[in-house]
Amino acid sequence: MAIVGLVHPGSMGSAVGACAAATPGVAAVYWASAGRSAASIERASADGLRDAGTLEELAQQCDVIISVCPPDKALATAADVMAAGFRGLYVDANAIAPATARDMAEQCLAAGARGFVDGGITGGPPRSPSSGTKLFLSGDAALVAEVVACYEGSFLSAVPVARAEVGAASAVKACFAAWTKGQTALLQNIVSLSVAEGVQPDLFELWQDSMGDDHVERALNGIKGSAGKAWRWVGEMEELSKSFVDAVRPAYSFLATLGRHSH
Repeated sequence: MAIVGLVHPGSMGSAVGACAAATPGVAAVYWASAGRSAASIERASADGLRDAGTLEELAQQCDVIISVCPPDKALATAADVMAAGFRGLYVDANAIAPATARDMAEQCLAAGARGFVDGGITGGPPRSPSSGTKLFLSGDAALVAEVVACYEGSFLSAVPVARAEVGAASAVKACFAAWTKGQTALLQNIVSLSVAEGVQPDLFELWQDSMGDDHVERALNGIKGSAGKAWRWVGEMEELSKSFVDAVRPAYSFLATLGRHSH
């Protein structure tokens, strides 16, 4: 049975850890409370995560460590875990560009990690059977199977990507986010432009005529729903921009530019 470590239990990460803790293939899920907030401590405790205390203790106790952190902190988090002496299987489940995942894999393996699996999460925190949350995984098939076993029968569906190479799972996440979050960002900018130019009523009427009465409502609901949390997407949008710059030429493709100006 695997002993799993988690860095760091935010809203998504804690739920991901709770799913692993509830499966028969996992003996325990640990995290490190050193330097973390009272809210994180309370959340991790409520989800049944065990406290290893420090990152060094976490690195020594765990066979597998899963990273669920802000995308702009993903590389530094992996470096910290390796510096703490971890030599097991490292799983990055953050919204990073495929090239970032490949760079991270090289760094982890060079530092002595037993293996690296690339991951990407779609959906919200997996708190119920109806959540529909998926953890896409890519890398060595045997290592991916180890991670899948940590989530057998849980609220989180672990899905190996057909293309096994590291970076493929991150690519699935990037493409999905380009449509979901990218669409919302684009709509927000379009509506802002229409307001600035004083043509919002004309735009909304045109949308209704060309795309149906519910298009305006869906557009506005998407913008309103993201308003209070869009600040959390900055790092992800920057990684999304990198994904398009790396793979789609020219570098100034529309989606690449959108990512750079998502602040």
